[in-house]
Amino acid sequence: MIISRQKDKEDLLRHLEGKHKVFLVGCGACATVCKSGGEEEVSQMQEWLVSTGREVTGSVVIDEACHIMRAGRDLRHNRSAVGEADALMVMTCGAGIQSISSHTEKRVIGALDSLFLGNVRRLGQYEEKCSLCGDCILNETAGICPVTNCAKGLLNGPCGGMEEGKCESDRDLDCAWMLIYERLSRQGRKGVFARVVPAKDWGHRHQPGRHKIR
Repeated sequence: MIISRQKDKEDLLRHLEGKHKVFLVGCGACATVCKSGGEEEVSQMQEWLVSTGREVTGSVVIDEACHIMRAGRDLRHNRSAVGEADALMVMTCGAGIQSISSHTEKRVIGALDSLFLGNVRRLGQYEEKCSLCGDCILNETAGICPVTNCAKGLLNGPCGGMEEGKCESDRDLDCAWMLIYERLSRQGRKGVFARVVPAKDWGHRHQPGRHKIR
């Protein structure tokens, strides 16, 4: 899921300058799990906006704000409150903000920063595991992505800075390539170590991405 956090309030105030009526949008998926843009956070944001002298015309928490059609449907269901607002404050990841922006000509203010595609360790603790590079070699690396988990994104083993299984960029971090080697060894296979991996072809990472899976 997309890991996000709320922007600094001073930054939001700058974008809110001249905007007195605001409609709030949250996301029931990733932003809710991150506690950055779910029901509770939307309510807290409303309280803060009111404390700054602004009026909140309404709010909605969309099941998945990145779902373009669903976002449009939920905005239409709140047409009156949206119409009264000077701006929409959107508490979702960047994908959600762009879903909302595609359905309104009003000013859209993103209230969150999207940090990375992450896994959940436990509430409030997230780990970046995937860089969406479009060319997975996870089948050869025992399910550990070196592009993301190696500080240098190396594809052919650890660098010279690895020491006692720890990364030279942060000695508290395990070296991704040591983890790959150890897991492959436990599985009794060589995996990626059986070949030389060529330089990464970033052309597999299509930008802007647009895919039809079926």
